[in-house]
Amino acid sequence: MVNWQQKREGKSVFQQMTAGYAYRPDDECIDLHRRVTQLTQVYAQQYYASDPMMTETLNEMVGSLGEGSMIRPAVSFDYGVNTHIGAGCFFNFGCIFLDVAPITFNDGVLVGPNVQFLTPTHPLNPVDRAALWEGGLPITVGRNVWIGGGAIILPGVTIGENAVIGAGAVVSKDIPANAVAVGNPAKVVRYVAEDERPTDPNHQYSPQALRLA
Repeated sequence: MVNWQQKREGKSVFQQMTAGYAYRPDDECIDLHRRVTQLTQVYAQQYYASDPMMTETLNEMVGSLGEGSMIRPAVSFDYGVNTHIGAGCFFNFGCIFLDVAPITFNDGVLVGPNVQFLTPTHPLNPVDRAALWEGGLPITVGRNVWIGGGAIILPGVTIGENAVIGAGAVVSKDIPANAVAVGNPAKVVRYVAEDERPTDPNHQYSPQALRLA
């Protein structure tokens, strides 16, 4: 939980924000946001031109980037530096990372188009909200998670490894490992067994499986 009246002496506003304390954005926050916005524009141009420098630009945008990971533009960040991506991750077109608190992706995460990762939160008290206090809660996505297009991942959520999040789901609570969660709010509808994989070369995906994309 964010303490809306709490301050931390000796920390910058950005450090307070990243650590999960209540904050009000200052010039450093604005400058960091402008920086990542400019980098996303450069990245998009490089991507469509097949410029090999795009990987270097992506590395500059985020806090850490694992080998072989890719984000298709357009992509939007609040700050970028609070987003940490493991190896072999893929993000389709139009993803949004509002990373006032850390967003962490473990290896092998697959994300459909237009998925939103939203760490910001605001006080329910209208006086504090009008005074522009803000806060953030981290998001963690486990290894080998698949998130379908248009899903929204809300502040403070952890998604366990191997889980599947259906298209359009709104994830407001933690999702266990190996779970399949769908709907708004997202609810676990079943779990994936270890042997549930298309080992048959003639395997065809069912309409139910395709709807998760």
